[in-house]
Amino acid sequence: MNILGIDIGGTGIKGAIVDTEVGELVSERYRVPTPQPATPRAVIETVEQVVREFNWHGPVGCGFPAAIKHEIVKTASNIDHSWIGLNAAAQIEKDTGCPTHLVNDVDAAGFAEMKFGAGKKEKGTVIVVAVGTGIGTAIFTNKTLLPNTELGYLPMKGMVAEHYAANSVRENEGLSWEAWGQRLNEYLSLLVDLFWPDLIILGGGVSKKFARYENCINVDTRVVPALNKNNAGIIGAAIAAKKAGLHTASSHPK
Repeated sequence: MNILGIDIGGTGIKGAIVDTEVGELVSERYRVPTPQPATPRAVIETVEQVVREFNWHGPVGCGFPAAIKHEIVKTASNIDHSWIGLNAAAQIEKDTGCPTHLVNDVDAAGFAEMKFGAGKKEKGTVIVVAVGTGIGTAIFTNKTLLPNTELGYLPMKGMVAEHYAANSVRENEGLSWEAWGQRLNEYLSLLVDLFWPDLIILGGGVSKKFARYENCINVDTRVVPALNKNNAGIIGAAIAAKKAGLHTASSHPK
């Protein structure tokens, strides 16, 4: 059961055909830079480019860096504000001819990790924390998602948490992995104090560097790196589309 998964990020838009039964890519991954400014027209044209690359005519799942409610974009922290209020799934479907489902990008990554990754066997409360340009989160309890949790905006040190502990802060301030790892640990401690999760899964680009800061993490719960790495958003977007019932459409390229 194949679905085209697309991960729309602040710097890149990447896609691949996903076998949603096993959570694996069945095509090469295709990536194009995110247009700047990231207006709806420019981004949707880029999504069309991804669809054409695969000669795809079936269902599409899109992970999107915003809160999404009933396919409508509700926030715009790292994209153009003209997205707010737009039914982006309907617009992508209109332009591509492909049935489309939109989901928050970290929620998408969370679906991948809970179905096929580090949370596969976990039945309790799991928080997926994607650390990159900002901090995104997804919360699951007994495999059920609480959508659109923007916990990167929790207050810390007189600012929002992602302005203190995101990977972009480490890069911009020239922090060592140890110094930054201590900041991340403070943020994870806040999550533990508020939600008491059974497991925290660290995603985003820093998941590949976990060994560099692992010794700084000493919160009162298990913390593990994501297993799907950079493919989590693509895989999870396809899973979300399947959950939304889009698999009832033709799912094979013509």
